[in-house]
Amino acid sequence: MVNRTLLPHPNFLTFAAVNWNEKYETVIGLEVHVQLATQSKLFSGDSAAFGANPNTNISPIALAHPGTLPMMNKRVIEYAVKLGIALNCNIEQHNYFARKNYFYPDLPKGYQISQHTTPICKNGFVKIKLVEGEKNILLNRIHIEEDAGKSLHDADEKFTSIDLNRAGVPLLEMVTEPCINSSDEAFAYLTEVRKIVRWLNICDGNMEEGSMRCDANISVRLKGETKLGTRVEVKNLNSIRNVKRAIEVEVERLIKLVESNTPIIQETRSYNADDNTTFSLRTKEEADDYRYFADPDLTPFSITDDFLNEIKAALPELPEILENKYTAILNLSAYDAATICGDKELVNYFEEIIKYTSNAKAAANWLLGPIKAYLNDKQTEIHEFTLQPQQIALLIALVDDGKVNFSNASTKIFNACLNSNDKTPLQIATELNLLQESDTNSVESWVNEAIAKMPDKVKEYKSGKKA
Repeated sequence: MVNRTLLPHPNFLTFAAVNWNEKYETVIGLEVHVQLATQSKLFSGDSAAFGANPNTNISPIALAHPGTLPMMNKRVIEYAVKLGIALNCNIEQHNYFARKNYFYPDLPKGYQISQHTTPICKNGFVKIKLVEGEKNILLNRIHIEEDAGKSLHDADEKFTSIDLNRAGVPLLEMVTEPCINSSDEAFAYLTEVRKIVRWLNICDGNMEEGSMRCDANISVRLKGETKLGTRVEVKNLNSIRNVKRAIEVEVERLIKLVESNTPIIQETRSYNADDNTTFSLRTKEEADDYRYFADPDLTPFSITDDFLNEIKAALPELPEILENKYTAILNLSAYDAATICGDKELVNYFEEIIKYTSNAKAAANWLLGPIKAYLNDKQTEIHEFTLQPQQIALLIALVDDGKVNFSNASTKIFNACLNSNDKTPLQIATELNLLQESDTNSVESWVNEAIAKMPDKVKEYKSGKKA
């Protein structure tokens, strides 16, 4: 049975009596597993695709049958180096894989192939933005390892079922230093990591499907203390929101224990999102001995300077660089630049629009206004949007040239364009009789014509009837 620790109501007297933010400091280290978007597994040709029928993406190599030998996936090395460079890491050029030995029911080998003394990326940082300013979340390491399978506890009433499709899928494990001090910082860090791995096209960042998984190591201490408190690990958090909530719940529980002079037990816990509680899985009094040793079936590998330079040259402009360019050169607001750069597909679409118009601000307004509203309404993504960037540029030109107002362009003409890709915005505006005359001579002649046709009204106006 699991030991569920239920928290008292937040209005409980003892909670209101202490300002914990002033008295205690939270210390958090995160371990994030990033599943790489390769077609095949780390050491075999088995498909790494998500969603296949259970136990279909397996082979004797993935199951480590006698006489089989693993083969290294070069794309995995490339993706690891790409992420390391993007996060300011030192790349370990002379490397090897190790066997990490421990019993796990859905790890068919009885050991996991991972990295130990030579993680492929060391140090580095992830820059996050908070209300109070920027902060660098320091990385200890990023290393390559293979995933285990998946235990399913609700597929059968009496037995635990095992799906080995995930066994051998390549992962990068990102380990931070214990330098995160709040659930907000953890939330911002994970959001930034997800943005970057998507930006680099190395992972889809879908935590619900397990493409990103997070374990949080949490401790509390009195402010001013330098020694870390007893840490508790909360494992297998499956959304960024749940990471934030689990940290808040666990910090509250730990401080309550300290306040009541109850010893904190070093343990591994899990989080129940339904009732917003954590519960104990197992105690962990000392570090596990995984008996690491170099894998005898895999040769050490070296990353050459040429390989590094090729990856650096092919690296896309990172979000922070683009944000600065958009604000400094295109004069976008910091908010607009950050919103566009939050999604690489939005950036790609925006970059295409500004190839056909010099009005970058209008391009941003259209992208973050009518286009985003349409995408949200249809619950779709920008890559499925049917209007080409050139058409948006033509809509911008109609407004800039004074031929239509923005209201008509962003509603009537925009919607008509969505249903008629073979017509230009100008043709649609003409058909809908939405073109407006901006020539002052033409307007003046219309006014004179109207006045000449209504002499009685002119006389009334001159005599004082202003209505």
